[in-house]
Amino acid sequence: MNNIDLMNYWIKSSDEDFVTMEVLYKNKQNTWCLYIGQLIIEKLLKALYAKNNKANPYAPKTHDLLYLADKIQLELTKEQKILLDTITKFNLEARYDDYKESFRKNCTDEYVTEQIKNIKEVQKWLKNLLTIE
Repeated sequence: MNNIDLMNYWIKSSDEDFVTMEVLYKNKQNTWCLYIGQLIIEKLLKALYAKNNKANPYAPKTHDLLYLADKIQLELTKEQKILLDTITKFNLEARYDDYKESFRKNCTDEYVTEQIKNIKEVQKWLKNLLTIE
């Protein structure tokens, strides 16, 4: 798969996950909603990696959004670093039993609404970077 095909694969997969996140949010499946939100951003970062790495478009196998951003050499503001770090944690906290219970308690409707807003902002920013030639 060439880098543009791989980029488009990641974008399509991210868009599909966005629909899933919205359904989970509507049905108040808060922890899994945020977990899928993390995947949306991860896949867009991997799309950017593919776009920028024609010779080797396959991104590192990691869920760490800051690590991926670093590999893409994105210049991040302090706020963007905090957002990516926060969103990264949704992957761990929703998946692993030792984190799940405390994460579930923190996932109030208000918290999740705020985090969905943040995920959408990061998604918009990354998609804009994907369209810039």
